[in-house]
Amino acid sequence: MSDNMSDRELIEPTGPLVATVRPPGSKSITNRALVCAALAEGRSTLRGALDSEDTQVMLESLRRLGVSVRHDPATAVIEVEGCGGQIPARQAELFVANSGTTIRFLTALVTLGHGTFRLDGVERMRERPIGDLVDTLVQLGARIECEAGTGCPPVLVQADGLPGGSATVAGNISSQYLSGMMMTAPCAAADVELNVSGELVSQPYVRMTSAVMASFGVQLTDEAGRRFLIPAPQRYQGRDYAIEPDASAASYFWAAAAITQGRITVTGLSLQALQGDVAFCQVLEQMGCLVEYEADQITVEGRPLHGVDVDMNAISDTVQTLTAVALYAEGPTVIRNVAHNRHKETDRIGDLACELRKLGALVEETEDGLRITPQPLRGASIETYHDHRMAMSMALVGLRTPGVEITNPGCVGKTYPQFFDDLRALTASAPK
Repeated sequence: MSDNMSDRELIEPTGPLVATVRPPGSKSITNRALVCAALAEGRSTLRGALDSEDTQVMLESLRRLGVSVRHDPATAVIEVEGCGGQIPARQAELFVANSGTTIRFLTALVTLGHGTFRLDGVERMRERPIGDLVDTLVQLGARIECEAGTGCPPVLVQADGLPGGSATVAGNISSQYLSGMMMTAPCAAADVELNVSGELVSQPYVRMTSAVMASFGVQLTDEAGRRFLIPAPQRYQGRDYAIEPDASAASYFWAAAAITQGRITVTGLSLQALQGDVAFCQVLEQMGCLVEYEADQITVEGRPLHGVDVDMNAISDTVQTLTAVALYAEGPTVIRNVAHNRHKETDRIGDLACELRKLGALVEETEDGLRITPQPLRGASIETYHDHRMAMSMALVGLRTPGVEITNPGCVGKTYPQFFDDLRALTASAPK
């Protein structure tokens, strides 16, 4: 593979990969822990924290809000001096790049302040919906609007504390709306009741949010994912908090084992992990892989693969990973119930289908998913659409098919800056 600072990365085919790896810390947990720590009373120390674009824009935004944050990337430790639910800054311009967690969590959080706050991002962020979250906050007494009138960022908040009350939150676009509201609600002036309308997508991420909140001392009632009761005001408490390795990142290594018929162990994760994406291993098991679960690691051993029909709503961040595996299975693979993937960093249904066809696959696109029928594959130059998951998942195809080239490989900096270095190290010692 070429230097990953260049604008292209050529993947070299390899034999069966046999390795033990530990991915960097979870982006989802890091950003949730940062919000809870920022709102807490006292100091928090976050260990195993991810250092990536998504976490960096969260850190910089918290600093702009007046929260003291010290980050040591070398030791993966972040220290946060909590503000006790009282945002120090009276005005801030927050640039979130293309980080969905950052803009959705902080749009809710800044309503607790007193002053004017504006949140914006890159061009793609200005196409990603946030109107339903704005509507929910308005129901709870916030003064907030989407400046362009498109239901997308930039978002302008004229904050004077969050009164609280009862509101409806849409569940069908992003679970991050609900997670942002849940983390902010304990610091409202009065109790908050959140009623979910429509299907709640990516439910494991909501359970993750509840678990992180509980670790920082805040309680809520979850009525079957349909109604959430959050007593307020409550106070988060600063603490020492360990962050799991990123399960979405781990999916690329488990998939690499499946594709090359190798054996890869990921340490630091188990079936009891906070992150729902460990369930990706169960799909690989359905496809024919051998999966071994232990207390602090999960191992996938590749075996002959067959297609599956799977609802991936709960693990939608691994859809692209599964499509790479599906190219080497016997028979078609059908992925369902992930319509919300069209609103991610890119259209992770339509754009993904386009790139899979470049590789020679027969792909049928539906409104909420894909049907992939393996065909003889060929090398191709893969467009990443500035989507880190497109780059990482499609790179896996190159482990078996010559001539796969990833454009703009630097986009992996969003969540996993060292991905291509780690993949290169993994393949260096493997048989060719």
